[in-house]
Amino acid sequence: MEGNRVYLAACPDYGQAEAKLREAVAALGGMERFVRPGERILLKANLLRAAPPESAICTHPAVAAAAAKLVAEAGGTAVITDSPGGALHKEAVLRGLYEKTGMAQAAAASGAELCYDASTRTVSLPAGRVLKQAEVIAPVAEADGVFDLPKLKTHVLMSMTGAVKNLFGVLPGLSKVGYHATHPSQEQFADVLLDLAEYVRPRLSIMDGVLAMEGDGPGASGTPRHAGVLLVSDSPLALDAAAAALIGLPLASNPVLLAAQRRGLRPSYIEEVELLGEPLEALRMDDYRFPSRIKGNLMEFLGPLAGPAGKLCKRVLSQTPKIRTDACVGCGICKSACPGKAISMDGPGGKARIAPRACIHCYCCHELCPQKAVALRQNWLGRYLK
Repeated sequence: MEGNRVYLAACPDYGQAEAKLREAVAALGGMERFVRPGERILLKANLLRAAPPESAICTHPAVAAAAAKLVAEAGGTAVITDSPGGALHKEAVLRGLYEKTGMAQAAAASGAELCYDASTRTVSLPAGRVLKQAEVIAPVAEADGVFDLPKLKTHVLMSMTGAVKNLFGVLPGLSKVGYHATHPSQEQFADVLLDLAEYVRPRLSIMDGVLAMEGDGPGASGTPRHAGVLLVSDSPLALDAAAAALIGLPLASNPVLLAAQRRGLRPSYIEEVELLGEPLEALRMDDYRFPSRIKGNLMEFLGPLAGPAGKLCKRVLSQTPKIRTDACVGCGICKSACPGKAISMDGPGGKARIAPRACIHCYCCHELCPQKAVALRQNWLGRYLK
């Protein structure tokens, strides 16, 4: 993650995505800097679940197609993949994922390959602070290089889904659940993300912010927002710093950048980023809506409390997920994705039920529920103190 340059492009619609990406790559030194002839380049899109492009949940196929075309022109082969959350990592899941998200059409339009390899590899993370090894999807371990294709979205746990967070998807399917269980706090989980980013070291990060997401993202509970931007960088950290500045996300509410600063990783401050293209002020969105957790979770203002006191404060003051039985269809996705095993399907009519004492406040159920059936609620004490 040594680079520090970010190209900011105004991109009003997806019809301009390819042209804007070409401008950005040229400003960063040309595609030959990132791809050598004969290489297989993995395009790691953000494909959280099988959702259509207009939902703003996944990387738009136009951005993936544009990146694949530039890879091909440089003599490489682009391979599109991801491992969605809340599902087993297997070929049948990937086929449905690519069709629903439009990645199948992106591959057809650009000549890219769609990866159906559901095997995994155990890899060493020598630079890891909290992870020394991890099981990752085989295409990541075997690719010559990786392009990171995040979506500009809010995130109820990590405030923002950016280039670093997108690399959590290199872990296969439901194995992600275990990392939430063993690293439940924002600080711990941010360290997991940075370890994975240090392992993957994407050569190029391309953020789709044409149709972005605000509010209680990154899933169905978020709200699509036309932001009209494309960000391209040779560093995932630099891209995240620029994206946070673009939407006005406070540093105190950005666990990834805070963790990077604790480690001494650079660039982790916007002042350390070299901005190219459009001026930041011309694209800044001062009215961007963040997750209600940032405004309502009092733990944001108490600092990192440790030990029994910290656990008690988190339980009392954090927002807690609640099942909206009128919206729940009993699909069981939330149960499969729950690291704390706090969810059962023995509610009325076979619907989900959450055991509050077992909840670790990771919000995976809220993130992955396709029916918007998981609401985040502040208890009476939290509401009173707020």
